[in-house]
Amino acid sequence: MRFRHPDGSTVHLAYCTNVHPAETLDGVLAQLRDHCEPVRRRLGRDRLGIGLWLARDAAHALVTDPSALRGLRTELEHRGLEVVTLNGFPYEGFGAEEVKYRVYHPDWADPERLAHTTDLARVLAQLLPDDVTEGSISTLPLAWRTAYDQERATAAHTALTTLAERLDALHELTGRSLRIGLEPEPGCTVETTRDALAPLTAIGHDRIGICVDTCHLATSFEDPHTALDALAQARVPIVKSQLSAALHAEHPHLPEVRAALAAFDEPRFLHQTRTLTAAGLRGTDDLGEALVGDALPDASPWRAHFHVPLHAAPAAPLTSTLPVLRAALARLVGGPHPLTHHLEVETYTWQALPPELRPRARAQLVDGIAAELTLARDLLTDLGLKELP
Repeated sequence: MRFRHPDGSTVHLAYCTNVHPAETLDGVLAQLRDHCEPVRRRLGRDRLGIGLWLARDAAHALVTDPSALRGLRTELEHRGLEVVTLNGFPYEGFGAEEVKYRVYHPDWADPERLAHTTDLARVLAQLLPDDVTEGSISTLPLAWRTAYDQERATAAHTALTTLAERLDALHELTGRSLRIGLEPEPGCTVETTRDALAPLTAIGHDRIGICVDTCHLATSFEDPHTALDALAQARVPIVKSQLSAALHAEHPHLPEVRAALAAFDEPRFLHQTRTLTAAGLRGTDDLGEALVGDALPDASPWRAHFHVPLHAAPAAPLTSTLPVLRAALARLVGGPHPLTHHLEVETYTWQALPPELRPRARAQLVDGIAAELTLARDLLTDLGLKELP
């Protein structure tokens, strides 16, 4: 979906396909047929943007087989879909029964991460619509924190610098300008936008910036205006923003609130949980850990890294951080000029919701994704953007 900003520039809105896990190119093509095109039709649109997730094997197949890449582009056009952004965070296995810490491997100190992201860039340069010259890729925020020492930090810095040089060369070759955004996430080396300032300033290349995920922003209790102002002051480019909402518990000391939170403690994904205390941010790596005894102070609200559907906040006594998304979006695209032109709805946890909230059929998932995009569209038009055909 495309929108015209009052300054005349185009803002792209997509939804991320990591909600439909697939490891192979055949699986990706099935996603387009079974999910993406039906969402477009449900919205009554001639064109729908998707933030494509390509696992290692799918990306490698495309970059080594020009005919397969041409076939994917043809299939996108045939189904009324367009791609200006990729989700390069998960490397493989995102559809596994247990993902948890696996999603952070390989990290930016491992050569596989650079090779994979280079493949993604080469693929995206060929998938961009004919009238679009700028693409974006979101990626792991360097590494999970526990095994990241100075040696690995130096290796990651070198890898990102090499990637920037490769993107420069790709621009010269294809005329397509691609940028990479580190996506701050709780528990990682770069947990907050503030954590991103030092490494990104050190790299100092405009092709390496940040992806602002509004669920992660909220989980870490970052104020959107303060965070985005700091990025602007440091001249860190906001490559893209993922529109998502976290799980919020206002009174975590109450037994009924603990019980409601426990329904979201599931075995597939990691749900980092945070609370803001007088002494600063406190947290656990997963929601289940927070619910055990006094592992996490409960005098103040808790937020958990669980991407809940934008249009459907959990039932009381829980809610979502949609207000944080609204505030961030107003700052991102509500001013005289957009801070980013790529927005992506990213609710990948539909099948991880408590059983009674999960879509039971493909059509229900299509309805849910369409409802999220409708909400995002309404937020954008309320900010003065005009939806384009």
